[in-house]
Amino acid sequence: MNQALPPFKIFSGTNSRYIAEEIAKDLGVELGKMNITRFADGEFEVSFEESIRGCEVYLVQSTFPHSDNLMELLLMIEAAKRASASSVIAVIPYFGWARQDRKDKPRVSIAAKLVSDLLVAAGVDRVITMDLHADQIQGFFNIPVDHLYASSVFIPYIQSLKLDDMVIATPDVGGAKRANSYAKYLDVPLVLCHKQRAKANVVAKMTVIGDVKDKNVILVDDMVDTAGTITKAADLMLANGAKSVRALASHAIMSDPASERVNDCGLTEMIFTNSIPYHKDCKKCTILSVARLFADTIRRVHSNQSISSQYLIK
Repeated sequence: MNQALPPFKIFSGTNSRYIAEEIAKDLGVELGKMNITRFADGEFEVSFEESIRGCEVYLVQSTFPHSDNLMELLLMIEAAKRASASSVIAVIPYFGWARQDRKDKPRVSIAAKLVSDLLVAAGVDRVITMDLHADQIQGFFNIPVDHLYASSVFIPYIQSLKLDDMVIATPDVGGAKRANSYAKYLDVPLVLCHKQRAKANVVAKMTVIGDVKDKNVILVDDMVDTAGTITKAADLMLANGAKSVRALASHAIMSDPASERVNDCGLTEMIFTNSIPYHKDCKKCTILSVARLFADTIRRVHSNQSISSQYLIK
């Protein structure tokens, strides 16, 4: 006799409610009731306003700046464990601090490892995330990590543009593996940009490796912060004879003056997912939802099904 699967519930942190509501709607469930009480000194308290005893609990929260988002998630995990949830799964569309994944100079922290340790120490049983800045961050956890890829959303959108003479490009050599996966899947050439930084967020010099003359270029990256690299790459492609340049990135960090830079550069379109809320005025930006991708993954994790069929490319 088949027994019904145990119930699951979905809750959201303060600043990720917009995507959590989409995920819950796709799954046909109500978003769980949770309260975050804030005190005058900036401290806050998390409390679940319904029973989660014996439930599989999914906590949706991206850990983008500021750090309150990470702290909220940690307190949500800890509160869920103390409320006797059977398992706690953190759904993190954007995993912050991921750029600090190694020691690139002496006497610096590896923040991505610290964040993974904090999540595990808080009591999380599983993490579902998307397009980590560095794949090896999965190895920082001693629990299962389901690493999703926004390519399943971006590829259909690129194909819908029906561009002739298309090439895939990367704004820096570090993103070559990701861009090459897109190029192979779409069966188009790959172009690289080589950049040299003067300091963090400041590009000193950039050169193009490959032919972009009379091509429609798609720049592929995992995140855009100040947009200095992506806009410089776009203008460089156009200076080298590109017909048009579009860019796609999974995470719209878009720190000032990123929106102004995108508006003022030669990009035709800047395409993001909604892993991070983006509310600024940028007429060139297109936001694609990844709520269904996460909802399908939650459905498969809950029913112990494989999620690899969701990957178009990695």
